[in-house]
Amino acid sequence: MVQLYNLHPFGSQRVVPCKQEPAHFCCGRDVLFVASAAASCRVEVFAVRDQGRCDPLGSFATLGPVLRMAHSQAGDYLVTIEEKSKATFLRAYMNWRCMSAGSSRVCVRMVGHKMEESYSENLKEQMSIVEMPLSDPPLCISCCPVNGDLLVGCKNKLVMFSLKYLVINQNLTLLDFERSLILHIDNLSPAEVAFCARHIAITTELDVLILKLVQQNADRTEQCARGVNTLEKPVDGGSSTHALQLELDEFIVCQKPMELLGEESKLCEIPITLESTELPTEDTKHFQVQYLLFRRFTPDQSPFGFCEETKLHSVQLLPVYQTAHEETENKRELLSLFCFFSLPHVGYLYSIGKLVELISTYQYSEKSEQAVLTPQFLHVITSENLQCFTVRCSAAAARDEDPYVDTTVKACPPVALDVCTLRMQLFIGPRAICHFKNHIILLTKADMEDITERRKPTRKMLSRKADSTKSRTNSESEPGWNLYIINTVSTVQLYKEMVDYSRTYENVKTESCIHLLSEAHLLVRAAIMDPSFLKSDEKEELLRAFRESCAFLGDCYSRFDTKDYHLALPYYRMSGLTMTEVLKRLVSEGDEIQTYERGFIFYLTHSINEDLNEELSKESANKVLQIFYLADPVQLPCILCSPCMRNACPLTAVNYLQKVEKMMPSVVLTLTKAFMALKMGDLMMYEREMDSYKETILACGFIGQPKLLRQHKEGVVVPTEFAVHLKEMQPGLLVAATVALHENSKIELEEADTFFKMLCSNSENTVPQLLVDFWEALLVVCSHEEILQELLLRVTSQYVWRISKHQLPETKPLKTTEDLINSCNHFGLIFPWVTSIMSEASPSDKDYHEDISKLQSLLCSQSVNIAAALPVLEPLTAAGNVGLTIHVLCNTRLGKYEEAIDQLLQRSPAAAVLYAQHELKDENRAVWWNKLLPELCKRTRLTGNDCPVLISSLKAETLSVVAMELELRDFLSLLPEDGTAAFFLPHLLHCSQRSC
Repeated sequence: MVQLYNLHPFGSQRVVPCKQEPAHFCCGRDVLFVASAAASCRVEVFAVRDQGRCDPLGSFATLGPVLRMAHSQAGDYLVTIEEKSKATFLRAYMNWRCMSAGSSRVCVRMVGHKMEESYSENLKEQMSIVEMPLSDPPLCISCCPVNGDLLVGCKNKLVMFSLKYLVINQNLTLLDFERSLILHIDNLSPAEVAFCARHIAITTELDVLILKLVQQNADRTEQCARGVNTLEKPVDGGSSTHALQLELDEFIVCQKPMELLGEESKLCEIPITLESTELPTEDTKHFQVQYLLFRRFTPDQSPFGFCEETKLHSVQLLPVYQTAHEETENKRELLSLFCFFSLPHVGYLYSIGKLVELISTYQYSEKSEQAVLTPQFLHVITSENLQCFTVRCSAAAARDEDPYVDTTVKACPPVALDVCTLRMQLFIGPRAICHFKNHIILLTKADMEDITERRKPTRKMLSRKADSTKSRTNSESEPGWNLYIINTVSTVQLYKEMVDYSRTYENVKTESCIHLLSEAHLLVRAAIMDPSFLKSDEKEELLRAFRESCAFLGDCYSRFDTKDYHLALPYYRMSGLTMTEVLKRLVSEGDEIQTYERGFIFYLTHSINEDLNEELSKESANKVLQIFYLADPVQLPCILCSPCMRNACPLTAVNYLQKVEKMMPSVVLTLTKAFMALKMGDLMMYEREMDSYKETILACGFIGQPKLLRQHKEGVVVPTEFAVHLKEMQPGLLVAATVALHENSKIELEEADTFFKMLCSNSENTVPQLLVDFWEALLVVCSHEEILQELLLRVTSQYVWRISKHQLPETKPLKTTEDLINSCNHFGLIFPWVTSIMSEASPSDKDYHEDISKLQSLLCSQSVNIAAALPVLEPLTAAGNVGLTIHVLCNTRLGKYEEAIDQLLQRSPAAAVLYAQHELKDENRAVWWNKLLPELCKRTRLTGNDCPVLISSLKAETLSVVAMELELRDFLSLLPEDGTAAFFLPHLLHCSQRSC
């Protein structure tokens, strides 16, 4: 793997026109602050223009020499630690931009002073200096880039100041601070701190501690407001005494190196006490400390051996924000957070977002002085070089934004990708560095000794000791320092250079080529995730570069034999290239012996199988056929059935299929050949292929390749030419095949509905007979209760619609009622009393005999949920004898036997006894004498001898059943008082004899 790419991330450089030697400097939104090292105690301010040009904006005096300084983008203020008379002061400079307008007015006030009462509109035109007194000298500072809060490190404590926006009036809003929280940390003096989104990183010489302030509910954290340890101090006094004794004996104590991540970092034995200093209000925020990371180093943790100067430097917290969109242009939502810190020869980059993990380690070629992390690069200065390293922040953030980024749709280079050096730029005496947008500000300071010795030829060197003494003398009087602003090249320009450079490794070092193209991709991805991306002049170029980088990575994973070959698919998809364009990139014209790697075949297979709307030309489709015949012939049936391959030559396809079939015959290959024969119009070949297997085997064969029957076009199911032919010539096979597809989860019920409606050219509101045939066939095999009830309701609804609308099916049903009764449990034998009623039906009902009998057969079974079917059956209310049978069947299934008998006695008395004989059994036997006998007697009395059917029913069946079932006394109590004795006497005699 190539570790050093000699690229050119650094463009032009300009000298910042400082009047005095800089001691410290930092950057604002568009400005550079430079604190003088001389006794003048001033801060110069420069406006940073295009290409790194610096224009002086003015300067302002400080209380004393500046020891530390930082700028906050939120609030646009500068905070400094200054020294005067051996005392240190913490000051914040507000509204400093009024200097550029020529104003020299300055007001100094204490933090928390009530400006609403003391200040007026004049405050707009003057710089305001806020003094922030502390009980202990400030050692280090950091401003939160998200909300502008300030964190100050003192010995054994951290003090947090919240930035406040004070609205004086409609035209004037002032900034102030409120001392909100103190973190007491025993036995720790921070060398550096970093503060971002309530995350705190603290470093001493050899320890790193990262914390997070977690907000609590006020009612649960009363103790936090009083100041309570979140971790108790260790009670092992013996070890402390022992360590003290070793120090007294002049030994160097080196504790063991350790790394504690997440919850384990609580074991670091660094107790922290929180002290809230805000005035108690309803909105008072209470916090508790969450430990994220603790790492301890030892002085000998260096590849160059023991070093007395081993100590940490350059701790930073880098926020990465959610990718901006047009609708959220003005909102910055924090997505990920990264922490960097460095030893002299090694740097460490951690992700501290959802997970705390080390994502990169940086080995420097020589001792580092300082480092600065950006979303795209890590810039490090050594004694002679400015070095630029790649970072993995955008790769980690992409996965935080979308945990499913590594799929067949999208991808991102891995976080664990090896880091590399893009550039090592020679500078004389780099001392300090900071970063600002696309600029690097670099302070160099070289003694005359260094300059002189560089210019002298080696062979003429004389006494080194004399030269050194002389050089030091000169350096004291004439120090050689410069403050440079180095313009880093645009993302697009550097991206293009990376792509050009990657071509040198295409045929030599595969992994190096992929690595460099991955670096280019991450470079562009980081730029797109930047909040200023939407307003960038390079927006369209960056998007174009992003798509292009995806295409290049797709090419790599397609052409090279790598273990990650599957990444060809997501990268090509992200590139926006069509299949035709990809084929042109990878397939050589006229090269018959070209080999194809797994990545390319993987891409083609998935793209062709996913029913894209793209149609390949005849040439491209035939080339794809050839590729699969050579690389993966088993895939040919699947490839040929794709809508993308509509223009493929069927004769060529048949030739390939026949060759494959000789090696591994299958029913799917036979069906595919039949499909191609239909496309060619060769019906003889079609019949020959279809006659090779039995119809049941052919139906199951479609399971292996459903696209032989139906395809998707723009998300809609479209029947194939094969399905159209089967509909006309072998509808039974088509229905059987569709049932097999459904039962093997290859087609959904709704999808099958659409398929048959399109196949039969029916409108959305009409149901073709072939679809009813499918439902009926599916009822035979379906076992899923939910689908079963849905099917039963559908066929019931269709039968009712046809009967009520007098609508005949457009094609002959595949199965008769008898076929369904014999093959399907959900169609029952039609009851005799139903047959009796239907024997009296009108001639018109006989035209729809098949639908009527199927409906009655369904209701005669126990499968249909009658309660759910009642609304569907409603249209048959007035359908004569058909309606009567339906009503009586429904009442019977619902247990309403008396209502059913009333309906029968009223409309078909001849069927009443048949009904009773069939339905009134066992526990329902009592209905004979409680309901049927009284009703028959009553109706016979009313109609007299004019109703022989009632008399016959009463005499022949009803009285016989009642006499057999009841005791004589009970039987007598049921007989009417005005009845004729001779009529009932035979039954009374029979009942009496049975009792004896």
